[in-house]
Amino acid sequence: MALRTNNSYGTITVSDDVIASLAGHLATECYGVVEMVPFGFSDTLTDIFKRNGKSRGVRVATKGDRIFVDLFVKFKYGLPVSATSESLKSTVKYGLEHFTGMIVAKIDVHVVGVKL
Repeated sequence: MALRTNNSYGTITVSDDVIASLAGHLATECYGVVEMVPFGFSDTLTDIFKRNGKSRGVRVATKGDRIFVDLFVKFKYGLPVSATSESLKSTVKYGLEHFTGMIVAKIDVHVVGVKL
């Protein structure tokens, strides 16, 4: 499902793929995030055939004007997981809300592993 909003210029539609790509880009730019990890077989299969791997490890669901995001990541070894995940959440939330103008209702960070 895509996000739709109306303003004086007309209707704006943002697809879930665009939101997932933006969230993946914002997440990889965060300090402490080493890589995004595919969250299932379908994501792995899609990752093989897609040219743009920015949405890798990102699952997006939209309901009305709310965005729900799941991030599957590996963190840098030695960093506090709670502080790094909070920083990741706030960065992705701010970026998505600024870009889409919609409300990010929930961001879940799934730490799959750590890497040196």
